[in-house]
Amino acid sequence: MKQEIMTIAKQRQLAPRIFEMTLQGELVKEMQIPGQFIHLLVPRADLLLRRPISLNHIDQAAGTCRIIYRVEGDGTKVFSEMSAGDQIDVMGPLGNGFSLENIQAGDEVFIVGGGIGIPPLYQLSKALLAIGAKPVHFLGYASAEVAYYHEEFEALGETFFATDDGSFAYHGNVGGLLQEITQQRQAKAVFACGANGMLRAVETIFADHDNVQLSLESRMACGMGACYACVCHLQDDETGTKYVKVCDDGPIFQAGKVVL
Repeated sequence: MKQEIMTIAKQRQLAPRIFEMTLQGELVKEMQIPGQFIHLLVPRADLLLRRPISLNHIDQAAGTCRIIYRVEGDGTKVFSEMSAGDQIDVMGPLGNGFSLENIQAGDEVFIVGGGIGIPPLYQLSKALLAIGAKPVHFLGYASAEVAYYHEEFEALGETFFATDDGSFAYHGNVGGLLQEITQQRQAKAVFACGANGMLRAVETIFADHDNVQLSLESRMACGMGACYACVCHLQDDETGTKYVKVCDDGPIFQAGKVVL
């Protein structure tokens, strides 16, 4: 993990309250594994805690990385008001990443995302393509209005969409979409990122699969495992006292390891 004052190369709005920011700097050289995140300092004196945001895309040749975030509070609102040329204090990359160790060329892999959990899956899909695997995307949104990155994912592989209100594609959540489409298909691995409800659905649907990796969303403070603000309990611990830290031990865990 390193720290750098990175420069904003570009920022654009993708949907209501959802923005894509491109950052440039030497820190990009450290970004190798899909699924990791960076910790950004809000350039405002009264906002002391950094904001963890997953890496959406890494371009080593250009020395840039992209993040996609949703405006939820004062910190992300400040980010959304910044523009190209502005600088921002960044720590990272942090956390573990998705493991592609047992995936080979030709393997079909299911990629499942919901809402603002979708961004890190884009870099993951590109990494799978680089080893010759075949990503199949299942992406869920609240509505057509807040849906984004349609064409980007479709350019990487077969892609299915769902919206909670039925305003675009499948009517329902991404768990229902998965059950409808994957019954007759086998995947070498399943990767998912989104809210806990979606992750629980993935865990249930693929309960018998031996390689299901879940990327958890969690509020964090330090981002490095020192403050214990993002702990979650282990499923096989009957005492309820054992836990792991999402920022440090995660954010990616094998299905069945933690209580969602």
